[in-house]
Amino acid sequence: MGIAPARDVARCSFQSIPLYSRSPKSMKKIVLCIVGPTGSGKTALALLLAKSLGGEIISADSRQVYKHLDIGTAKPTKAQRREVKHYFIDELEPDEIFNAGDFGRKGREMIDDIFQRRSVPIVVGGSGLYIQSLIDGFFQGPSADNEVRHRLYERLHAEGVEVLLSELRKIDPASAARMLPSNTRRIVRALEVYELTGVPLSELQKEKIQIHFTPLMIGLQWDRRVLYGRINRRVDVMLEDGLLNEVRKLTELGYSEETNSLQTVGYQEALSHLRGEISYDTMVELIKRNTRRFAKRQLTWFRREKRIRWFSIDDEQDFPSIAVKIVNMYRLPST
Repeated sequence: MGIAPARDVARCSFQSIPLYSRSPKSMKKIVLCIVGPTGSGKTALALLLAKSLGGEIISADSRQVYKHLDIGTAKPTKAQRREVKHYFIDELEPDEIFNAGDFGRKGREMIDDIFQRRSVPIVVGGSGLYIQSLIDGFFQGPSADNEVRHRLYERLHAEGVEVLLSELRKIDPASAARMLPSNTRRIVRALEVYELTGVPLSELQKEKIQIHFTPLMIGLQWDRRVLYGRINRRVDVMLEDGLLNEVRKLTELGYSEETNSLQTVGYQEALSHLRGEISYDTMVELIKRNTRRFAKRQLTWFRREKRIRWFSIDDEQDFPSIAVKIVNMYRLPST
């Protein structure tokens, strides 16, 4: 899920941050990366920074890239996107395949284009694997082959995941050692890569990708109880804004719970409610609970990343002062 309702951004004063203009000689290939758990206000801060630095925003959210998934992913509003150029939003249909490897490759191309226009790339999102793929690079193997993948999924349903995992242990023990039986998509992908290339995925991933920029990673950290309160309120706002109608329209377009992009907190619970499996109140509580759990997993992921400079936040009014500090860090990244 995305973050920060638009109303959070409206309360932040862009005018409180000095505009930072740079000559071509002073341009450095520094990419700002704003990370943190869902509900932490990444969008609000990124918009402030983009207005100050003359930046363009790259969304590192694995679901905002899909069309029709607006309310449940907390996409930036159309007005915000008119103010600041955004990428990887509304680019794919919900049933199209898009993964961290795709994001890393295309995101680096976009960063190069932004630098050529003498703008500042600002990466914003809570998808840790997407950000890792972008700033460190890892090779994902060949593009998906629908025929091979379909056949492997048929085997998965007919033979069970343990059979496929056992097969993977024989051909790619290094990849298999990192997977649990619940990692069905990753197991299928590793088998698909081997069938298409004859080379284990673990070997292909050793290929070194050259990264031509330096990430300046900023993390937003709230008191856990305050963050959970923000998440709960945001779920209420999403439902008020029409999340259920959004999900109904998706089903009318022919998408179901089996669509990968809809296997997401908020959409799964709404689909269960619309099928009559759970009550409205149960749906609301499940979305809030599962979103809080998702935020906890995000925090666990990001806390392993030693390059992140964390900013503690007590109130949304802290965003402008934090943005000023980040602008100064961007000017002197070695400090």
